[in-house]
Amino acid sequence: MNSKNANPDKVVSELKTILIAASPLVELRGAIPLALKVYHLPLWSAVVFSLIGNLAITCLLLLFLAPFSRYLSAKCRLAKSFFEWLFEKARRSHEKSFRKWEDFALFLFVAIPLPFTGAWSAALCAFLFRVKFKQAFSLIGSGLLVAAIFITLLTLFVF
Repeated sequence: MNSKNANPDKVVSELKTILIAASPLVELRGAIPLALKVYHLPLWSAVVFSLIGNLAITCLLLLFLAPFSRYLSAKCRLAKSFFEWLFEKARRSHEKSFRKWEDFALFLFVAIPLPFTGAWSAALCAFLFRVKFKQAFSLIGSGLLVAAIFITLLTLFVF
């Protein structure tokens, strides 16, 4: 890339978009409108950088939630008690319905942009119900793609 053509403001806006998309609660649902309306990024840049941020954090969460919980459980009795309680409660309450709808549930959980139903929550569900990495990542990634399209259309034509 020619350094004369590089726009530092655009690069900063792209990095901000990635970081916002990677953040919990906001994710790409907030990153896409911000990138389009505030940072004035081109449509494809807004969508791609939002997906990059959300997919990157999804990958990290899916890879490290289990080792992190095992590490904390080994180091702290309180953490061990918390994780045992959390896993038992979640599995007792939702395992049957989750197993019935597993693939569709993870996909839909991310695809429909409602509060607390993004990639962070889906990665936590995948971790709680021991969904394998490849399966969880592809389902969450597919859901993110649908959510990105929906949010982009909403941003362009409604707001």
